[in-house]
Amino acid sequence: MNALYLLLFLLSGAVLLLSDPAAFLPALLDGASRAAVLSASLLASYAVWLGLMRLWEESGVTRGISRLLRPLSRRLFKTDDEETLSAIGMNLSANLLGIGSAATPYGIRAAELLEQRGSRPLYSSSMLFVVNATSLQLIPTSVIAMRIAAGSASAADILLPTLLTTAFSTLLGVLLTRLFVREKKAHPSGTKFDRTAKSAARRSPAPIVTAKGKQI
Repeated sequence: MNALYLLLFLLSGAVLLLSDPAAFLPALLDGASRAAVLSASLLASYAVWLGLMRLWEESGVTRGISRLLRPLSRRLFKTDDEETLSAIGMNLSANLLGIGSAATPYGIRAAELLEQRGSRPLYSSSMLFVVNATSLQLIPTSVIAMRIAAGSASAADILLPTLLTTAFSTLLGVLLTRLFVREKKAHPSGTKFDRTAKSAARRSPAPIVTAKGKQI
C-alpha cells in the first residue's frame, strides 16, 4: 500500500510539474498544512471517544454491551469460551461506534483466542476478519470527525446511508463466509480425527503368535 501511495504521489507530482511548475511548491505546502489540521482534529476526536470508552469499560457499560452481544457472538463465531466472547463483544461494540482504533486491540486478542481455543479456528477467524472489514456502524465517529475537520456544514448526514450500507455489507459478508468457509470440527481429544489411519488399522490383520511367542 505504501508503494502504491508513493507511485500516485510521484505521478501526480510529475503531471503538476509539467503542466504548472509554479504551483508545485504551494500545492505541497497546502497539502501538508491540511494534513496537519486533519491529524490534530482526529487526535482530539479519538481522545474524546477513547476516554469515553475507558469510562464505559470502568463503569461496566461495555461489559453489558458485550453480554448483550454474547448470544449472537456464540452462534456467529462458533465458540463458547467466555474470555473469547468478551473480547469479541468489546471489538463489536467499538466497531458499532465507529472507533476502529479502539476495536483493533480487542480484535487482535479475539483472533489469538480463537486460534488457541476455538473448535473451528479457520472458520471463526475468517468470520471475525469479515465482520471487522465490513464493520456495521451505528455512529461513524471517525468519518464524522473527518467531515467536521474538512469544514462540512452537515457532517452527521451520513448516519443513515452509513448504517444501511454497512448493514448490507456485513450481512452479505457473513452469508458468504458461512457458505464458502468449511472446516471440520476438532476431535474431542484435541486432535483432528484421522480417518485414513483408522481405516488402515481396521484393514491390517492381527499378528499371529506361535507357541514360542514369536509373531508371524
